[in-house]
Amino acid sequence: MDTPLTVPALAGATELACDVLVVGGGTAGTMAALTAAGRGANVLLLEKAHVRHSGALAMGMDGVNNAVVPGRAEPDDYVAEITRANDGVVDQSTVRQTATRGFDMVKRLESYGVKFEKDEHGEYAVRQVHRSGSYVLPMPEGKDVKKVLYRQLRRREMREKIRIENRVMPVRVLTAGGRAVGAAGFNTRTGEFVVVRAGAVILATGPCGRLGLPASGYLYGTYENPTNAGDGYAMAYHAGAALTGIECFQINPLIKDYNGPACAYVANPFGGYQVNRLGERFVESDYWSGRMMAEFSAELASDRAPVYLKLSHLPEETIGAVESILHTTERPTRGTFHAGRGHDYRTHDIEMHISEIGLCGGHSASGVRVDAHARTTVPRLYAAGDLACVPHNYMIGAFVFGDLAGADAAQFPCYEGELPQDQIAAAHELVYRPLRNPDGPPQPQVEYKLRRFVNDYVAPPKSGAKLSLAVEAFERMTGEIGGMGARTPHELMRCAEVSFIRDCAEMAARASLARTESRWGLYHERLDHPEQDDAGWLHHLDLRKSPSGAMEFTARPVEPYVVPVPEFAPVGGPERPLGQVALIPVATAGPGAAARPAGAAAPAPAAPGAASDPALLRLLTLAEESPDLDALRPYLADPDPAIRTAAVTALGETVPSGAGPVLAARLRDNAPPVRSAAAAALREMVEVLPAEAELGAALRAALDVPDPAVRTAALEVLRALRLGGAPVYAAALADADIEVRIHAVRGLVSVDAAGELASAAFDAAREVRVAVARGLAAVRTPVPAPLRPLLADPDPLVKAAAFAALAVTGCPPAYTGPATSALTDPAWQVRAGAAAALRAADPAEAVPALAGALADANADVRKAAVQALLAHRAHPEARDALATATGDSDADVRAYAARATS
Repeated sequence: MDTPLTVPALAGATELACDVLVVGGGTAGTMAALTAAGRGANVLLLEKAHVRHSGALAMGMDGVNNAVVPGRAEPDDYVAEITRANDGVVDQSTVRQTATRGFDMVKRLESYGVKFEKDEHGEYAVRQVHRSGSYVLPMPEGKDVKKVLYRQLRRREMREKIRIENRVMPVRVLTAGGRAVGAAGFNTRTGEFVVVRAGAVILATGPCGRLGLPASGYLYGTYENPTNAGDGYAMAYHAGAALTGIECFQINPLIKDYNGPACAYVANPFGGYQVNRLGERFVESDYWSGRMMAEFSAELASDRAPVYLKLSHLPEETIGAVESILHTTERPTRGTFHAGRGHDYRTHDIEMHISEIGLCGGHSASGVRVDAHARTTVPRLYAAGDLACVPHNYMIGAFVFGDLAGADAAQFPCYEGELPQDQIAAAHELVYRPLRNPDGPPQPQVEYKLRRFVNDYVAPPKSGAKLSLAVEAFERMTGEIGGMGARTPHELMRCAEVSFIRDCAEMAARASLARTESRWGLYHERLDHPEQDDAGWLHHLDLRKSPSGAMEFTARPVEPYVVPVPEFAPVGGPERPLGQVALIPVATAGPGAAARPAGAAAPAPAAPGAASDPALLRLLTLAEESPDLDALRPYLADPDPAIRTAAVTALGETVPSGAGPVLAARLRDNAPPVRSAAAAALREMVEVLPAEAELGAALRAALDVPDPAVRTAALEVLRALRLGGAPVYAAALADADIEVRIHAVRGLVSVDAAGELASAAFDAAREVRVAVARGLAAVRTPVPAPLRPLLADPDPLVKAAAFAALAVTGCPPAYTGPATSALTDPAWQVRAGAAAALRAADPAEAVPALAGALADANADVRKAAVQALLAHRAHPEARDALATATGDSDADVRAYAARATS
């Protein structure tokens, strides 16, 4: 048994000082620290785990949900989309920051080395998931985002300004004179008490993911990162800041029996979609929102359940691409889970269910109230990321608001006044009281009970009676939480997290009681107030801690929009103080409890492999110091492949000047692990490597390496850096490996070599011919003639891709006939491609054929026909056909047809 800690003396606290204190080393916190340091501030970054591996971003990210890329989407359209998704209760000035600054943030991240998917011409490959707006930007190397950010923090010029204290967990923000002046917390490894004085404080602690209890009952099996226990929500509340939208929960679709998202943002661009057990698409909503979750919930409760993410209709190469993302970046255990059940995406669709509830600004709208500069209502206290209420802000929004917070906070020098000793003493008591009762109830038992109450009484559908019982339960549990026992610093951390969860649970219950309407679909469905009341409740619901310690509410009217949205008409006006929310009496065996006011860190990452080799130990130590190329050269030439591999990895993490050619040279290493590491580093670093001739020569030399993965990587980097030409790519069309030939096709597209591209139309591999068909539509001046042999290809997927390409190249009369005839092809993929082709044909011939296709047995064919008819909507017969399609049995077909009248 561990030796119990003793309570450290309050007077013995370690005191730290800085201009800007950043709490949380995840997405927003890292960016806030970088920006504040870039503005000249001395920054202290506190992370209760380790910044290298912390936050929701640590596992990686498969893509950006809200990239407003010029030419592909408009900021005003995005603002309107988010306003609708949040049922009108939006401060558009904050959403607009993400809309207008998001693209610059993409470019900034790219300059750091984050890789976003691009087409053959180097343009961002934005994909459409929703029926309006193209905002989804995939990240092929998204698993490495956190590593890239950590590398920026460890740059020499940043290390001079940013001090990182890992394993330090703040529990309270300190305030004096009405503003934030620091924080108090403790070291989660040593138990040491820590006090920080600061000129400004930025909270970036993520959502409250550990609020509801997952169906598994496992405390840490949550949809969100389980280290996110609501720390920042509680700290902001006790510092006097306003929180808003706390009644608007986060609820997500997920894989049944597995704590991972269903990943429609990944699967849908590849052709996946959601169906019920009858194979019918049922989602009417056009945005991932509470309305959509209400549709999910209703379908799950009907005789049409279960609900599935359908992938089994997709071709092998598409399923392989989906698996490469979902089984690596999103959740490495996902493939193991499916294999354990004997399921395969080729033969089984993915059963879906609904997650536990949580609080999250970035994925719903429950967070700390902030303005367009990330300022909270407490001066010099900021909030960014999923903690801040900027609805549906996602990863790019977290970066944007981290940047805004860092820029604004950097103007304030370190606070030099007296720190509030009463607040420090209260924080000390919160941290160490479990040590005084080491045999008290352990944290897992108390947390399980607390979160079970959340499921029983707070999870939707909500009612006043259940919410009132919830408040009573959470008040009662204040004493139980105060009696928890702990013996180690880790247990102290978990106990403090339970107090945060309890605070969040009470906020969620009281806020849900205060909003006497239903809004946001499943997020706030009140059985006793089932209607949406825009006249009375087109308001933000703010909560704050009053001077007396009570939780008080204010209805704050939504400000007039900067981007009009016809469905909603906010009028502004004065705030409406609501005071404390009244509990609804329930039948009990005794008097109801008085409604009195109430007062995860991940397991330590394993150290690098226990290396007994002194050279490897020296290299691992050196890598932390951002070494230059000369310092790494001896290790790159070491006879031990393990050391060369580690040196290549270090080179990819630090990217000193001249790294590109050296990495490319390692592609010819005789050890497979070294070659693999070099290929991975080149792919990851492609956005920050200079396109120098020496690099190009080394990459071309690697094209004769027997390892096909090396040849593929070399072609990919040559194309991305514009270092290859048509002869190089054309020669690679003869490669024995299919993946290499596909990358050769992409290279030819990038240099608009349509003639060489057309020569691959008879490649033996279907995958290559599909790539050729798509590539012929992607060159800068596409024409239909080279597609002719592909239109007669014996493989239906090749033929389908060729017909779909005609929608881009144009579908002149000579091709309209074959496209019309193909509407009766036995393969639904060909019929869908033919319908797409007719989008570019003469409406006189296309519209009658497309109208007939609306009776096709396959919903995807009907959807393609509707989308093509929308291009001909000026034609009366097209409008008539679209009108009939609004009654289609498929939700997607209906929704697209309805756009004809929008």
